[in-house]
Amino acid sequence: MGSYHGPRARVMRRFGEVLVPRPKYHRILEKRSYPPGEHGKEKAFRSGRRSDFGIQLNEKQKLSFIYNVRESQLRRYFNRARRMPGNTGNNLILLLERRLDNMVYRAGFAATIWAARQLVKHGHVTVNGERVDLPSFQLKPGMTIAVSERMRKNVHVIESMESTAHNLSYLMVDKDNISARFSHIPERGEVPVPVQESFVVEFYNRLV
Repeated sequence: MGSYHGPRARVMRRFGEVLVPRPKYHRILEKRSYPPGEHGKEKAFRSGRRSDFGIQLNEKQKLSFIYNVRESQLRRYFNRARRMPGNTGNNLILLLERRLDNMVYRAGFAATIWAARQLVKHGHVTVNGERVDLPSFQLKPGMTIAVSERMRKNVHVIESMESTAHNLSYLMVDKDNISARFSHIPERGEVPVPVQESFVVEFYNRLV
């Protein structure tokens, strides 16, 4: 039960930015550019600097929402990232980015990360020709993901493929066969995630 099923627009209004690039969310935030709730408009006009902890918590929650992982899962990813060589924040982003459900979303097989998770869980995605139904499966360079044969004519899959930009340097998408090849481990700058991961690292380091 790691998937979030609540109102997504409400979450993004709380953060004050569109974290899921779909037209309807842009319209909602343009129309109601203040936090949700009875006193949302009042909060929009309050001034004052947020605490360091508040900023760190906000970035951590954004990361959890974008990749659709629970707090316990995110903490495990952080602990794994910390043990890896290199920058912990970069490692954390790349571990999350390489999740199968995220790559299914990035490839355009599904319109959102939530729909991508469902597609994987229901067994409609293959990795190198083998069915994989684990959303957290970590892709490695050279692996190819694809939608199962019986889902390639699904109207939602087709619509999503047609509306996705497919401009990531590390994911080579074949729209005709509804497949994508993960070409290489990306640099942080190649990953389109509007989060300052250094604050996430600081948040968890406070708890160590």
